Amino acid sequence: MIVKLCENVYKLSVDSNVYLLENEKIVVDTGPRSQRRELLRFLDKIVPLNEVKKVYFTHLHYDHIGNFDLFSNAEFFAGGAEIEDFKKDKKAAILDDDMVQKFNVELKEAVSDDVFQIIETPGHTRGSICLFYPKQFVLFTGDTLFNKKMLGRVDLPTSAPFEIKKSLVKLLGCNFKILAPGHDY
Repeated sequence: MIVKLCENVYKLSVDSNVYLLENEKIVVDTGPRSQRRELLRFLDKIVPLNEVKKVYFTHLHYDHIGNFDLFSNAEFFAGGAEIEDFKKDKKAAILDDDMVQKFNVELKEAVSDDVFQIIETPGHTRGSICLFYPKQFVLFTGDTLFNKKMLGRVDLPTSAPFEIKKSLVKLLGCNFKILAPGHDY
């Protein structure tokens, strides 16, 4: 099911959340492969998937990158440290053998621009990023921070457990009104 969070921002939530900024034709995370049918059924009604210009990954775990190939004309972005870890050990970065074989995109380092403020938030992964969309005061947090102040796991191969507190302090500096986490835990 797709929900409009605010003007221009939609959320598709099944297992892992996928976000669409309609006017900018930007997607934040692409969800797990098991969500493919829902993405095709709902998201494509708002913006044809081949018109999506950019896809941002908050991190590269399989449940956030699983449908990358639906966006055939997009550029793909992730945190710099996330890209480094992916190049060093794809299995540790993605956590799924099947997706390691499929994920074949050119990743560019996400930098702040006129749409997003990119916030490096090591913790869940060393290269995790959050994206602040100041136009609507939306903070996309991936698996760094969930509703009810829950934090993402920091016991995975590319986690940075001793960095999570500093990352949360950074997020406190965002004047967000809408929290858009990677999962609805």
